[in-house]
Amino acid sequence: MTSQDSSSSSADDHNIPGVLSDCGQYAYCAICAVALHQLFQDDKSFSEQCLNRVLEHIAPPDQIFRAIRALSEGHGCLTADAFLDSLRNEDVLHGNLQPLADELVTTALKSGVYDARWRVFIKRVAWLLCLNWERVEQFEQGIVCMLKETEGMSREETEERLRRDRGRKVRRYLLIGLAAVGGGTLIGLTGGLAAPLVAAGAGAVLGGGSAAILGSAAGIAVIGSMFGVAGAGLGGYKMQKRVGAIEEFEFDTLTEGSDLHITIAVSGWLPQENPDFRVAWQTLRNSHEQYTVKWESKYLSQLGQAIEYIMSFAVSVAAQQALQFTILGGLLAAIAWPSTLVSVASVIDNPWSVALKRAENAGRMLADVLLSRRQGHRPVTLIGFSVGARLIFSCLQEMAKRSQCEGIVEDVILLGAPVTGSIAEWSSLSKVIAGKVVNGFCRTDWFLKFVYRTTSVQMNVAGLRPVRWEDRRMWNIDLTEVISGHLDYGKKMDAILHVVGLRTSYGGGIAPSTPTSRSRLGLLTGPSDSVDSGLAASPSPRADTASPELSSTSDEQQHDDGTHTTQP
Repeated sequence: MTSQDSSSSSADDHNIPGVLSDCGQYAYCAICAVALHQLFQDDKSFSEQCLNRVLEHIAPPDQIFRAIRALSEGHGCLTADAFLDSLRNEDVLHGNLQPLADELVTTALKSGVYDARWRVFIKRVAWLLCLNWERVEQFEQGIVCMLKETEGMSREETEERLRRDRGRKVRRYLLIGLAAVGGGTLIGLTGGLAAPLVAAGAGAVLGGGSAAILGSAAGIAVIGSMFGVAGAGLGGYKMQKRVGAIEEFEFDTLTEGSDLHITIAVSGWLPQENPDFRVAWQTLRNSHEQYTVKWESKYLSQLGQAIEYIMSFAVSVAAQQALQFTILGGLLAAIAWPSTLVSVASVIDNPWSVALKRAENAGRMLADVLLSRRQGHRPVTLIGFSVGARLIFSCLQEMAKRSQCEGIVEDVILLGAPVTGSIAEWSSLSKVIAGKVVNGFCRTDWFLKFVYRTTSVQMNVAGLRPVRWEDRRMWNIDLTEVISGHLDYGKKMDAILHVVGLRTSYGGGIAPSTPTSRSRLGLLTGPSDSVDSGLAASPSPRADTASPELSSTSDEQQHDDGTHTTQP
């Protein structure tokens, strides 16, 4: 038996707080406190609530409570090195710290709400513990897998299954978690997850005290609440009646699966050759349960036709030569547009304006859906390009105006976003976004510059340049070396997804927080001099360990506009 197997047997079959020494409990709580301080200095209420739940679950000796709370407030040692060494020396763990992150997942699930902030917190703790985030995702998927296995069982059968499985090595069983549910629909559902869920089986993948709570009869309703109302997942959502100027708004299933976190993708236009909202996202594998927003097909088809026409027209010899010259001279400088291009501007101006207006209205509808918890109580990642990014931005702005908007959205990825780069506008989203917000921009996107040619905001469009919001959530990723213009957001999505750190079905992608050298192309820019200024804004636990959002394997280079980009 390997040391890892031994640690799985020792740690997973018991409640973690019951097997750690006092020193180990202190180190565990301390790392949690450090993570909370790094992430949620602007959300003291959640930080305190989260720490209280961790301390209540671990129940360390009373004398260390004050020291742990001081760490969460930024006092004392704020690096994880010493605490990490203490945990590695715990006899019961045998150097395998994976059960510590898994224990936090079960702690988060006890209330029946998987808050997005909790998942970001767990992700940070896993990084501080130098763990592979994909292993934590396998644990999450294992919980879903066990729910599926106990579907249809009577209470007596489920309790017998629970007793029988308590002696099994949980981690070994969880290794099949991803494969077991990858292609199927959980619990006989169509579209989104729904009740009834027989949650007692969750106890088979949770240890000790966690199993006692989540694997009980009372836990059935608790876990079931995370997945939404019966028969009413996102896949079954349709707009009941026309709302304002919106004629179409519904969700289409992108990947058949079930997960403790979901992804919603929003397209910015429909291509003429294949007017399907799923086309651009066909390789996206950020989570097992993914949806696309099907909205205003008629107008997005018209926009797609207009974009393709104006782009093909620009390829004509006269216009193309002029544009190449201005691009090489600096796109963001004031330029005189070629008269041949301006003469056909009406082809794009009207459908573009219509699409932007409808994106704002559709964004408010998406906000209504998310705030009503139609998706259940699970973290949501939003990703969109072009006008689809505008829809998401509008959604976030609307959510920020409402109460109880916190803990729903985990990460946001906006690509070629036709939205303002105003710091005031972006900073208002801080209470909505728990994890990171990525602004993927292209410095040579002349199309985006062209459609804003008559407005005063053209020099501050997020899709053209970095957003200078000094916040750990903000990441600016320069896609100029990946795409050549706006049309490529729809055509080269797989390459873009890889660069921004999302998994794809081609195997080129990565886990959302797995250390990677995605800065190899010199694409990642931060709002400040530190490469840790985004979600990873913290001291690294080890010099050779990458942050959850960035593997800093490249040299940093300062641009003329003051931004910083990593270079190979």
